[in-house]
Amino acid sequence: MITIRRSRPDEGDRNIEIWRSAVDATHDFLTPADRLAIDDMVCGFLPQAPLWVAVDENDRPLAFMLIDGGHMEALFVDPAHRGTGIGAALVRHGLALHPKMTTDVNAQNDQAVRFYERMGFRQTGRSPVDGKGRPYPLIHLEHLN
Repeated sequence: MITIRRSRPDEGDRNIEIWRSAVDATHDFLTPADRLAIDDMVCGFLPQAPLWVAVDENDRPLAFMLIDGGHMEALFVDPAHRGTGIGAALVRHGLALHPKMTTDVNAQNDQAVRFYERMGFRQTGRSPVDGKGRPYPLIHLEHLN
């Protein structure tokens, strides 16, 4: 059984572990230098970020989501638990809080693009680079109820 709750400060290392394993499983388009630079940035803010976490029956985080002002900044699922509905449960939780939630997805991450489309998100625009100006195009999405 999965429960969704707010993250706790003592879960920072686990959430970074989820992030790293999820990125390594899905973001093969990143250059090694960019992967390291992003890792440094994530390690600097993720442990203190106000995350929603999906936890197992032992209260161990398996996935997390970060929403800021109705925009989903991050959704990452431990690869060992992908395809089990955890990501969808987190997105549904976010949509209950923000029915017109928006998010951005790397255009090179086909699996994520398809996931968000199945969840009812539609493309509202594109950017040729990511938020830091790196050459990773983004697709801007909004949930349309």
